[in-house]
Amino acid sequence: MEHTASEDITWEPAPAQHFTGEVWFGALSRVPEPGLNALGVHFAPGARTDWHSHPDGQVLYIAAGAGKVQNRDGETVAVSAGDVVYSPAGEVHWHGSTTHTHMMHLSLTTGGATEWLAEKVTDDDYAR
Repeated sequence: MEHTASEDITWEPAPAQHFTGEVWFGALSRVPEPGLNALGVHFAPGARTDWHSHPDGQVLYIAAGAGKVQNRDGETVAVSAGDVVYSPAGEVHWHGSTTHTHMMHLSLTTGGATEWLAEKVTDDDYAR
């Protein structure tokens, strides 16, 4: 068994090339690729990811705050603490906080690295 106290989790700024606004990552898993990647992600109000997908899909567990998730087809869901969102393998989507609320979610993926599109989420997409 291995225990990591909350104060020992290292939170790092997310790369601006794939995010809009202030976002921080906290690695929660220590399993080598392509095993389970568990990541805590904290979004400041108005922050969001770029468009992306995951080789084996993604489970998001909303731990705190509120936000939204949208797929390329325009389906948008409002999320809040306790909600779970599943994006299947290859589904292009984005997620982030609301304009007035922080959001923290756990991102659970397998199958390798996130596949980032070279495309920011527009203000119109975000406003839907």
